[in-house]
Amino acid sequence: MREHTHINNYVTHRNLGFMYQIQHRPEQKLPMQREIRILVVDDEEPLRDLLRISLQKAGYKVIVARDGHEALDLFSRNPIDLVLLDVMMPDMDGFEVCTELRKRSDVPVVMLTALNRPDDIVHGFNLGADDYISKPFTFREVEARIQAILRRIAWINERPEFQIISYNGIVLNDELHEVRVRSELVHLTPTEYQLLRHLMSMPDRPVSKEDLFQTVWGYDLAGGTNLVEVAVRRLREKIEQDPSQPTYLITVRGAGYKFNTQQLGEREILVS
Repeated sequence: MREHTHINNYVTHRNLGFMYQIQHRPEQKLPMQREIRILVVDDEEPLRDLLRISLQKAGYKVIVARDGHEALDLFSRNPIDLVLLDVMMPDMDGFEVCTELRKRSDVPVVMLTALNRPDDIVHGFNLGADDYISKPFTFREVEARIQAILRRIAWINERPEFQIISYNGIVLNDELHEVRVRSELVHLTPTEYQLLRHLMSMPDRPVSKEDLFQTVWGYDLAGGTNLVEVAVRRLREKIEQDPSQPTYLITVRGAGYKFNTQQLGEREILVS
């Protein structure tokens, strides 16, 4: 049975009764692929050089920094697409650098760390890191994480089917890549944005942590569900009025998480 009825340039949903305009876009050619610029920050010269050489061979443009201060200076003077950031550095550690980067940009940040205790990992994500890699690591692992993040960014830039998703107080706009909560602009990292969008696109349906990790992070990792838990916790801090008693991002015991719309008003989805 058809879910939608076309009325000139409008569509009405047979159950929900709302109308939204269909916008016809002209065909566009895909832009030529450009070099991805990666800032590598590590105080250990051998590791820094190994990452630089390996990333350059893989086709990336690489800028290197020996410490946190140099990293922030280079970041302010160069367009950067992704940051590989060591945690244990003298004077200004990676956590401090990540905090400063988040004041300036939503650029993806991948932490390189020998600190693999859960508390340290949670701390990095709470500061806005998108991912972390524990030392020692292989370059194949580094490249897999980079590719996963770049796919998330490319997906966002491709303007997917839904242009705007709106639920009583939360408006997610794919075209502008922005989220407004109770009319206030909220800055999300690419990971947080896609996590929220994935849950909002399947309202009131529980999504397992494993499925969220596969969809949002895009690779296999033992313990990946811990990253989902941390990301949801950080997302709640940004969109919930009381993160300790969430009304939007609900934990479904034994099933995962869902975006709750019950008693939150009517659903609106505007499509491009």
